[in-house]
Amino acid sequence: MSHPSAELQTTIVGALTGDLALTKLLGGPKVFDHVPEKASFPYLTLGRTAVIDWSTGTEDGAEHILTLHVWAKGGSKQETYEIMNTISERLNDATLPLETHRLVNLQLQFAEARQEADSPTYHGIMRFRAVTEPLAS
Repeated sequence: MSHPSAELQTTIVGALTGDLALTKLLGGPKVFDHVPEKASFPYLTLGRTAVIDWSTGTEDGAEHILTLHVWAKGGSKQETYEIMNTISERLNDATLPLETHRLVNLQLQFAEARQEADSPTYHGIMRFRAVTEPLAS
């Protein structure tokens, strides 16, 4: 059985790279775990993930806190906001398939857009909370 966080990341990357509106805004399926050298803006990176055991005496489960980062350059935050909105529309309350687990819920908890200090780069930060449980054997 694979780790639910790995399944969740794979499914989220697939959902985002398969979203035509997001791919158009990014100029391609630019969702990275590790940013390639000389990647062109805008793009999306996978950030920190934290997992908390949510098991009870009778059921197994896990809470996942996932961070996504939007990176853009331009004259305003508008591009960053558009990308963040498209990500939110695609992932918030989404029903995404996992291989050996069930996604109970996936919700946006926090979003921030800012210009990086002394840089023309805009940085969007989105934090999602997901709950998973193993599929019944």
